[in-house]
Amino acid sequence: MPSDLDPIKLSAHFTDHLVADTELNNVPRQVPKAHFSWVTPTKCSQPKLLLANESLAAELEIPSEFLHSQDFAQLMTGNALAPGSKPYAMCYGGHQFGQWAGQLGDGRAINLGEIKTGESYKTLQLKGAGRTPYSRTADGLAVLRSSIREYLCSEAMYHLGVPTTRALSLCLTGDQVLRDILYSGHAAFEPGAIVCRVSESFVRFGNFEILAVRGEKALLTQLLDFVIQNHYPEIQGEKDAYLRFFQSVSDRTRYLITHWQRIGFVHGVLNTDNMSILGQTIDYGPYGWIDQYDQNWTPNTTDLPGRRYRFGNQPIIGQWNLIRLANAIYPIIPDADAFNDIIHGYRSAYFRDYTQMMGEKIGLENDHPELEAIILELERLLQETGLDMTIFFQELTIRAGEKLEQLMEILGLASYQNLTEDQLNQWKAWFEKYQSAFIKQKTPAQLRILKMQTSNPRYVLRNYMAQMAIDKATEGDLSILKELNLLLQNPYTLQPALDHWYAKRPEWAENKVGCSMLSCSS
Repeated sequence: MPSDLDPIKLSAHFTDHLVADTELNNVPRQVPKAHFSWVTPTKCSQPKLLLANESLAAELEIPSEFLHSQDFAQLMTGNALAPGSKPYAMCYGGHQFGQWAGQLGDGRAINLGEIKTGESYKTLQLKGAGRTPYSRTADGLAVLRSSIREYLCSEAMYHLGVPTTRALSLCLTGDQVLRDILYSGHAAFEPGAIVCRVSESFVRFGNFEILAVRGEKALLTQLLDFVIQNHYPEIQGEKDAYLRFFQSVSDRTRYLITHWQRIGFVHGVLNTDNMSILGQTIDYGPYGWIDQYDQNWTPNTTDLPGRRYRFGNQPIIGQWNLIRLANAIYPIIPDADAFNDIIHGYRSAYFRDYTQMMGEKIGLENDHPELEAIILELERLLQETGLDMTIFFQELTIRAGEKLEQLMEILGLASYQNLTEDQLNQWKAWFEKYQSAFIKQKTPAQLRILKMQTSNPRYVLRNYMAQMAIDKATEGDLSILKELNLLLQNPYTLQPALDHWYAKRPEWAENKVGCSMLSCSS
């Protein structure tokens, strides 16, 4: 291996401790009795770096000067392998849209290995680097469109303070990939691309499910012990370590979804194979941010029949998915009562956390006697009038404690349509009640407004913004992509030079492909 690739050195920590597939033939197939399969990334013709994450690279101790070299692009597309790299794809299953889907696995994700940082490991994973045994009928590749969305969104979530995988790089492959964006029978070639994703672990609920369904109890126990040792060391060796693991995953899942609801993010495809055991946002596909407030909105065209993964249903789906995880590890710890207590506790704890979070968004103390009633009425009005969620809460932050006239001005800024006289009167009544509650509190207003400022972002990655970056980048113009990447690093701070992005979704984007709803191909 050439010495110029030495700035990135990888370990095989995951594969050294778990069970490999004995079949080395890299063709789609069932993979029993294994945690992973060895794979080789598909070579691409002309690797070209579009974005490199300077701050993340610094955390990984990757030299800054190496980031923009052609050698780095070769590594980040799988054309070359860093010292110590032993690429692999994980085996997992999952429930998709409520139904068991059998073996799924890393169909277009290839793990290169881990970088050790301090006492922990960070896995580098290429998304779109070619076929694996888990690709089924797909090609294992990714396109620029979906790769831009992944890079921008994962970094946006990180800076919003939401647990997430991260993106180290975005590269073009130089190859064309055939995709049918709306599954309409009109496939077209698009530029191929690869994102390098980074996380402490890419293990999902589905990694446990597939082993339980196959009755591979020894592998199930081995995986659970590995995850606890490496990601929950504080409970390792405890008598009830497995139950404490499940409680911790439940807590992290609840925390994650509370943050999604805080910022108006909808994942779009919350299958159990897309649920991280670390409580991180993972697998950015047909996601979206709420424009017009709507608890029933889903960004995923595939989800339209039942809207299973709609905004308002995400907390319930989190609990449903936890039940699937409980069922998977139950063979190791057959204590139904203990599992039920944790699962039932999830919902009551979520409502407690949600109420506190909403109180922080509107600047009311958690023990305010009317807090729940004020939140319920606010949600009803937002749903009924379809105000822009981000703008409403941002303007409420700016105007909290001001006179009624200033509060009422928020409606004109956040409305997508003219409100009726009755709706205006209902909002007036809510603002009066809110204003009174805000003023009468014991905590100084300045402290509560500070909490509002850190709870309500000014900038989020609306779908139309991502699509504008995609359209320009496809033409070879990276200006919007780079501008959004800069903007989203400080989502709570007014950025005068970039504040044109603080705006409602424009009318032209309401029904444009990629600007509102998306398919799983996105």
